[in-house]
Amino acid sequence: MGSLADPGELDSVAPSPSFDDFQRQTSLMTSCTLLWKELSDHFTSLEQDILKKSEALKAKIQTLDSETKASLDVLEKRENSMNVSLSISLQKVLENKQAAILALGEGAEQPEVDDSTGLYLKLKSFCVKMDSRSFWRFLIVKKKDLDSLRVEIPKALGDCVDPPRFVLESISEVFPEDKRPNPTLDLGWACVLMLESLIPVMMDPVLGNERKLVTPSVKDKANDIAEIWKRSLDERGGIENVKTPDVHTFLQHLVTFGIVKDEDFDLYRKLVVGSAWRKQMPKLAVSLGLGDKMPEMIEELISRGQQVDAVHFTYEVGLADRFPPVPLLKAYLKDAKKAATAILEDPNNSGRSAHLAAKKEQSAIRSVLKCIEEYKLEAEFPPENLKKQLEQSEKPKNEKKRPAAVPANKRTRASNVGPMPPAKAGRSTNAYVSSFPVAPAFVRSPSHTQYPAAVPAYAAPPAIYGNRSPPYPYSPEAAPYPGTPVNYSPGTPVNYSPYGGYGNGMAPAYQQVYYR
Repeated sequence: MGSLADPGELDSVAPSPSFDDFQRQTSLMTSCTLLWKELSDHFTSLEQDILKKSEALKAKIQTLDSETKASLDVLEKRENSMNVSLSISLQKVLENKQAAILALGEGAEQPEVDDSTGLYLKLKSFCVKMDSRSFWRFLIVKKKDLDSLRVEIPKALGDCVDPPRFVLESISEVFPEDKRPNPTLDLGWACVLMLESLIPVMMDPVLGNERKLVTPSVKDKANDIAEIWKRSLDERGGIENVKTPDVHTFLQHLVTFGIVKDEDFDLYRKLVVGSAWRKQMPKLAVSLGLGDKMPEMIEELISRGQQVDAVHFTYEVGLADRFPPVPLLKAYLKDAKKAATAILEDPNNSGRSAHLAAKKEQSAIRSVLKCIEEYKLEAEFPPENLKKQLEQSEKPKNEKKRPAAVPANKRTRASNVGPMPPAKAGRSTNAYVSSFPVAPAFVRSPSHTQYPAAVPAYAAPPAIYGNRSPPYPYSPEAAPYPGTPVNYSPGTPVNYSPYGGYGNGMAPAYQQVYYR
C-alpha cells in the first residue's frame, strides 16, 4: 500500500497561477505574434523590392547588350564601308582633277548666265579650276538669284577637287574676320549659303549623313577658324553686340564641319537666344546639341517678350503641350499693344509717334498671322479678327498716299489754265518780269477752297522698293512720318509723293524679319 504524503511536502508545492499571470502571458503571446507578422511583412517587402530591382537590372543589361551590339554593328559597317567610300571619293577626286587640268589647258569659254543651266555652268567653271576668289566675287552680286543658287551651288561644289577647302577659302574674306577696307555690305548671307551647300557634298557615298568626308587637316583648320572668331568677340563688344549675320555664320560653320564642343554649350545657348528671331536658329540649336536646354531657352525668350520666337522653338522640339502656342501669341499681341501705346505717349516722338505705333502693331499682327498659318492654329486662334484689324490699321496709311489738298492761300489760275505766277517775282527762282501791269491778286475764301478741274497729274516716281517683310517688332527702325508737312515756295509746282513722304519718292526701309 502506498504511504501517505508528508505534511511538510504539501507545504512546499507552488501555488497555482493567478488570472493576472494568465493575462500577462496572453499579452506577451499577442505581442510576439504581431512582431512576427511585422517582421514577416518587412522581409516579404524587401524580397519583392530586391526582385523588382533585379528585374530592372536585367532589363538594363539586356538594353545595354542590344545597344552594344548595335554600336558594334555600326562600327563594323563603318569599317567595312571605309574602303568603298574612300575608293569612290578617290575616283571622284581624280576625275575632278583631270577635268580641272583640261579646263586650265583649253581655256574654255565662259558660259552665259541667262538661266539656271547657265548659272550652274558658270559656278562649275570656277569650282573645276578651284578659283575660289572668282567664285566669291560672282556669288556676292547674285543675291537676287538666291533660290537658284541654293539649288546649283551644291552641284557645282561636287566638281571641286577639295570642296571643304574651297568653301573656307571662298568665305575667308569676311569670316572669321572681315578683311575688307570698307565693310559696308553685309555678306553673311553668302557665307551661310556656302556652308549650307557644303553639307550634302561632304556626305559619305555609302553611309550618307552618318559620316562626313573631310580631311583631318581641313577639320583642324575649321576648328582654328572657330577659335579665332570666339577670341574676336571681345573686339566686337561681347555677345550682346555681335551682329546676327556673324552669329549665324559661326554657328553654321560649327554644324557644317562637325566641330561642336561640349565646353562651349553655354556660349552657343547665349548666341542662339540673342539671335532667336533668325528663321534657322531653332534647327541650328538642335544641331548644336542644345535640345536638352531648349525648355529653359524657350522660357528665357518668353520672359524677354519674344513669344513668337518661342513658338518657333517650341514646335521645333515638340514642346507645344508644355508651352501652348495660342496663349503665347495672344500675350505677344498684348505686349505689342502696350508698346504702341507707350510710343504714342512718348513726347520725344510727337512728330511720328502715330506712324511708329501703327507700324509696330501691324508688324506684330503679321507675325502672329504667319504663325497661325504655318502651324495650322486656325481652329484655336481664328485669324479673321486679326486680318480685319490689320486692314483697318492700314487704311489711314493708304489714304495718306493721295495728294494733299492745296492750301487756300496758294493762288491758282482759272480751272482750265494751270498755276498762276507768283505775286512777287523776287520770291521765286522761276519768276519772270513782264512789261504788262500785274493783275490784282485774288485770294479765295478758305471755306470755298476747291481743286481746279484740270489740275495736271504729276507722274509718280518709279517704285524702287519691292514687297519688303515687316520690320522686326522688337526694334522698329525710325522712318519719316508720312504726315510731316513740306514747305513749298510760293511759285514752285507741288510734287506730290505717292508714298506720302517728303516728295522724293523714297519709301522708308525696314529690315526683314528673317534672314532669308
